[in-house]
Amino acid sequence: MLLTLLLLGAVYVAFVVILLAAGAGATVMLVVVGVLVFAQLFLSDKIALRAMGAREVSPDQAPGLHAMIERLCIQADLPKPKVAVADTPVPNAFALGRSQKKATVCATTGIMNTLSPAELEGVMAHELAHVKNRDVLIMTIASFFASVAAIITQFGFFFGGGMGDDDEGGAGFLVVLLVSFAVYILSFFLMLALSRYREFSADRGAALVTGRPSALSSALLKISGRMEQVPQQDLRAAGEMNAFFIVPTSVKGALQTVFSTHPPMEKRIERLEGLERQLQAGVAA
Repeated sequence: MLLTLLLLGAVYVAFVVILLAAGAGATVMLVVVGVLVFAQLFLSDKIALRAMGAREVSPDQAPGLHAMIERLCIQADLPKPKVAVADTPVPNAFALGRSQKKATVCATTGIMNTLSPAELEGVMAHELAHVKNRDVLIMTIASFFASVAAIITQFGFFFGGGMGDDDEGGAGFLVVLLVSFAVYILSFFLMLALSRYREFSADRGAALVTGRPSALSSALLKISGRMEQVPQQDLRAAGEMNAFFIVPTSVKGALQTVFSTHPPMEKRIERLEGLERQLQAGVAA
């Protein structure tokens, strides 16, 4: 994870230097940077919750879920986040928020109806591990300059013809366009690698907090199996949240392609089984 972050940082520094050398306006860049930072840090969680149709619930409305999360937070030494529920048959859960004190964890009605209490505890511990590791903030920072590069590339394709009448201006803009596109592609693959690492880390964190890696393994398998029974229109509606879900809605595709934010399911199960053996060996010793 540290290596991936360092590579991302090197790519972004090179990107900014080349953009400035090519004559991109500093004022325009600062405005774009400011807007994107504000939107990603302060609005993304609200937009995501609204997109899922999720609502914050009180302890009176969901006493079991609140009690479970409160117990896990004590074990993980975390402040208790806001708790939300999304009324959808898609069995999943996710965490949002720019910091541990501004986090929200959400479970769908589908996952609460599918899993046993021990399995649901493993899933919610996974989401709290994301909060503990500040994964949402890390991925926001990691994706920031990739987003800038994507915007510049899109503007270049649509408006490039009028942004430089002389040869020197046209050549300068061509450099900006090519570098932006290259940075976007490189950042995309580096972010996928970082995302897979954070999923492995959250699995491990959840297993250690609950002491039951097998419960999380069982939950992952149940969610994958149940996903195949959910109507396609519901899966498509929730598909934009795949990067945040504990299991992506396109389960089969995620196993067969490198373009996935999550590790292959069999790899996650294999690591959890190995951790289960280690924990049992420790107890036996």
